[in-house]
Amino acid sequence: MNYNDSVRKIKGVGEKAENYLHKLDIFQVGDLLEHYPRDYDEFKELVPISELQEGKVMAVEGVLRRKPTVKNTSNLKIITAFLEDETGVIQITWFNMPFLMNQLRLGTRYIMRGKIGRHNGKLVLEQPKLYSKNEFYKKVGKMLPIYPLTAGLTNHQMTKVIQTALSECEGILEFLPQEIRKRNDLVGYKKAVQDIHFPKNRVDFIKARKRLVFDELFLYQAIRFQNDQKSCHVMIQKKEVEEFVENLPFALTGAQRRVYDEILTDLSGGCVMNRLVQGDVGSGKTVVAVLALYLTVCNGSQGAFMVPTEVLALQHYASLQNMLGVLGVRVGLLTGSLTAKQKREGKEKLASGEWNIVVGTHAILQDNVEFQDLALVITDEQHRFGVRQREVLSEKGEAPHILAMSATPIPRTLALVLYGDMDLSVMDELPANRLPIKNCVVGTDYRPNAYRFMKEQIEKGHQVYIICPMVEENEDVELESVALYTEQLRQIFHGTAVVDSLHGKMKPAQKNEVMERFGAGETDILVSTTVIEVGIDVPNATVMMIENAERFGLAGLHQLRGRVGRGEAQSYCILMYGNDTKEGKERLSILASSNDGFHIAREDLRLRGQGDFFGVLQSGDKLFKLADIYEDAKLLQAANEEAKRYDFLEIRRFYARNRRLSEKLEHYMGKVSL
Repeated sequence: MNYNDSVRKIKGVGEKAENYLHKLDIFQVGDLLEHYPRDYDEFKELVPISELQEGKVMAVEGVLRRKPTVKNTSNLKIITAFLEDETGVIQITWFNMPFLMNQLRLGTRYIMRGKIGRHNGKLVLEQPKLYSKNEFYKKVGKMLPIYPLTAGLTNHQMTKVIQTALSECEGILEFLPQEIRKRNDLVGYKKAVQDIHFPKNRVDFIKARKRLVFDELFLYQAIRFQNDQKSCHVMIQKKEVEEFVENLPFALTGAQRRVYDEILTDLSGGCVMNRLVQGDVGSGKTVVAVLALYLTVCNGSQGAFMVPTEVLALQHYASLQNMLGVLGVRVGLLTGSLTAKQKREGKEKLASGEWNIVVGTHAILQDNVEFQDLALVITDEQHRFGVRQREVLSEKGEAPHILAMSATPIPRTLALVLYGDMDLSVMDELPANRLPIKNCVVGTDYRPNAYRFMKEQIEKGHQVYIICPMVEENEDVELESVALYTEQLRQIFHGTAVVDSLHGKMKPAQKNEVMERFGAGETDILVSTTVIEVGIDVPNATVMMIENAERFGLAGLHQLRGRVGRGEAQSYCILMYGNDTKEGKERLSILASSNDGFHIAREDLRLRGQGDFFGVLQSGDKLFKLADIYEDAKLLQAANEEAKRYDFLEIRRFYARNRRLSEKLEHYMGKVSL
């Protein structure tokens, strides 16, 4: 029997059992052996009654000091007894087990094991099992598997069929090279499979899990590292770019210089660049992107800058015009809201090479958009674009360099999973003139004080953002409505401030007009939904108030907060909660205590779990069976380094020895295109 055989080949599995296993997506022997326990019942030493802890499964030894009683209710027969040792007495309760009345003897010593509950303020041992000393001590130290099940299939049955499969299967073959196993202190594959199901002790369990987690992470990472692609666009540093840097009205930070040097090394190295630049809000990623684009133009080629929203496209277009237009660089704009004539003329200029750089939204991806010589593709807010969208843009040139940027900090472990095929640059330094944002977490009763503070800031010539989660009034959900809230604020600030609103249901042209007025200082308070989350840069805005802050994820809140603190003046973020929950306060306190986006991202991953973070996985989907990118961060790094050592064809040969492992490889190849 081997991994690829039907489960019907296992002794004791008939048609009925087979159907139950199919409900758990177990069709082959390999599926069964990879149906890992969800937990373990770990038998620990006896505990004195005085040291029992509520909510835990524990074992005690004592003497029955009172005669057991039975109470009949309409649905239950409840047996109550009391067990005593040298440290105390505990009540024992069994439900619907009347036969025990014939087994329990007053004055007899018993070992009982069960869950510790509480009744009428006192601890109670609930529904315990009785063991002889010999039975109990045979189990002490062992970890008995508890499996995911389906109706009709018991844990005992699942345990038995897996034991049989392990004893009969001849296809549990080693496939990792010995050098990898040795470098990473990994046990053999066959032993790992045996010990993950039936570990003799916790040490064996830890070693087995380490090996199988490494396999999952290595396999997933390996398919991302393929041979470097030769570049048709080998660039050299130009004196024009060096002069541009020298003439900037500010000095580059150390992080900006380091990241640009990494990009320059890629662009001049002879292979296609595939790099992700992660930088916290306000760290100056746009300037680095401008340098890369200018270098591309100076080397005689074209660049494309794709962003997720029209508002952001307009902002980047204006920045590039201001910085590079004066140097003779021809920058174009291509978005969905342009007229048909503007789009047609723009496409002609792009195809002819008249435009050196194009800034745009998804409109750049249209089939009839062509470039004369596309050498560099930059995507801003990387996680907003799907894999296929990025591929479409890169296919518009001959193996163009790829530079992805994200202002949403991602823990390094998650970045290795999402972007394992990309070189990673981190911009972890803010410009010297930036003051840390001051944060506070408050309830709705603080709102009058917040309004007074906003008036003070407006009198000083500054501007304010107020964020609401909803667009329209909804009587069933207690959230602030942008439309209603804007009118209320206009009354409150009548004669002292100009209030405007922005939300996702507006047409692009309307959004642009609102942002232009706010950017020009014509609006004092902008009430908005999260549409302003990404990249909006108004240095004069110093106050960000977020209504119902507990409704947002930490990463989203950090992005919203990043819209202030972009100038030299002190800025403030007011996190106002509408629902006073312990969990909500804990999350907001993390944000209030730190302005470090990478720390916040790590905490967000810890709280939300890997499956939910950035919606990486489909609903109900699970990328790994055992691995957890938060708990297994060091192992992920090791697997990532090992995957880099081997070319993809060699990795395929590792897995080709076993058809099932080849199928797993194909499975992960599909997952890579999340």
